Amino acid sequence: MSAPLVKVHDLKIGATAYPPGEKPHDITIVHGVSFELEAGKVLGLIGESGAGKSTIGLAAMAYGRGGVKITGGEVWVNGRDILQSKLGELRKLRGGEVTYVSQSAAASFNPAKKIMEQVIEAAVRHDKFSRKDAEARAVYLFEKLGLPDPETIGNRYPHQVSGGQLQRCMTALALCPEPDLVVFDEPTTALDVTTQIDVLMAIKDAIAATGVAALYITHDLAVVAQVSDHIMVLKMGEMVEFGSTDQIINSPKEEYTKALVSVRSIDHREKAPTSDPILSVNNITARYPGTNFDVLQNVSVDLHAGQTLAIVGESGSGKSTLARVITGLLPPSSGQTTFANRTLTPNLSSRSRDDLRELQMIYQMADVAMNPRQTVGTIIGRPLEFYFGLKGADKKKRIMELLEQIEMADGFIDRYPAELSGGQKQRVCIARALAAQPKMIICDEVTSALDPLVADGILKLLLNLQKTENVAYLFITHDLATVKAIADSIAVMYQGKVVRYGPKSTVLSPPFDDYTDLLLSSVPDLRLGWLEDVIESRKMESAGN
Repeated sequence: MSAPLVKVHDLKIGATAYPPGEKPHDITIVHGVSFELEAGKVLGLIGESGAGKSTIGLAAMAYGRGGVKITGGEVWVNGRDILQSKLGELRKLRGGEVTYVSQSAAASFNPAKKIMEQVIEAAVRHDKFSRKDAEARAVYLFEKLGLPDPETIGNRYPHQVSGGQLQRCMTALALCPEPDLVVFDEPTTALDVTTQIDVLMAIKDAIAATGVAALYITHDLAVVAQVSDHIMVLKMGEMVEFGSTDQIINSPKEEYTKALVSVRSIDHREKAPTSDPILSVNNITARYPGTNFDVLQNVSVDLHAGQTLAIVGESGSGKSTLARVITGLLPPSSGQTTFANRTLTPNLSSRSRDDLRELQMIYQMADVAMNPRQTVGTIIGRPLEFYFGLKGADKKKRIMELLEQIEMADGFIDRYPAELSGGQKQRVCIARALAAQPKMIICDEVTSALDPLVADGILKLLLNLQKTENVAYLFITHDLATVKAIADSIAVMYQGKVVRYGPKSTVLSPPFDDYTDLLLSSVPDLRLGWLEDVIESRKMESAGN
């Protein structure tokens, strides 16, 4: 057997914590992790948020971000311990021998430079290729990754391609210098399911064609099962289980791994409408200012009290735009919205306080939806004071009741957002929405940034709150597994139109229209070979047409 390309032994990583009112102290975030990776193989790193996945991935480049320090152990790449390398040697390693693909391509690319300039930069700077040869390799990778117009797409700026295309461009950027190892850090998490399949297959094909080794970081076990040879399960910086992909998926040994495999066990029975709609969207057409293209075209849906309407579709289908129209952030060019038996004015600024209070919203990114300088108590207490005039002891009592509703202990009232996990932050955002005593809440991708176990807990919490508060949810998502778990009715959107709409049992039952069939077939299945089966099926359908 050949020597491993990457050998990590007893890796320890730490940081300094600065708790309010206490002295700074050192904490350990990765506890003695070890593994090996051969050339041409893929190791999946999976676990909940804060498990140390990305921290370990970056350690393969001898890098620690945000004050994180590698405090012990060894990281061997190509026969040398890179933790002992000097800065000049590390500069040659990063972008040359080891490259990195981040979760958000949109945040990683420079918007002022053309894509080609950025894709070839590392290859040219590390003297791997001349500029001409680097550009030729980039075009080859664009074609290999299934990008449209591979000869010319590099002349575009990042904002001129879709999210899925930009993610593939980032994969091309990482592969262009012919590295020995690529670290894929959640490369498909922010993508809709149809785009995710294309990117996953492109990544898998590129790995096979180039023989590069890869660390694939994700919280989605069904996704990592399609690309990995082995999987390491992490929790709170420690390795819980390590094994072949087949063993981890089909015969997990540890309880935590078993929980990951069996997640999304919610059995929500569809409820029939029992009252007039709390919300009626009637023939809404809308476009953004300064454009001549309708992003919503004659959209009509109803939502009943105590029920959940899921709005599903790929990126750009109009899901979040519909939410902007309902909330008054984007006035429609035609049509109207009725809420609680009154017609909503098109503009948010002209709506009544009752309109604002009774229609609340929970956002996808809890991190940016809360003021980092305010405590949990202040965040939840603001709507109590604004809408109901509560102050002092009465306000604190109600805050405590809301914290109990979201299953968070009393001690959280004085914490800041930075002291909370991703799931805890989202629970605080739910409590803030509930503080207004709304009749309806718009949930915009509220679980897409969370790991499966935490997301499962948030969905169960929302369903329990719906039973006790009779609140209606408009649930915007591209995750069909979430839809199956919580929805009573579903509207499938495509290119600004509702292409399928009705009770969940009807929408998810054949016969399907072409687009709904594509969406449902794109939901990752937790079995080996699923990705290849889907691609082969699509090839056969395409050949038949």
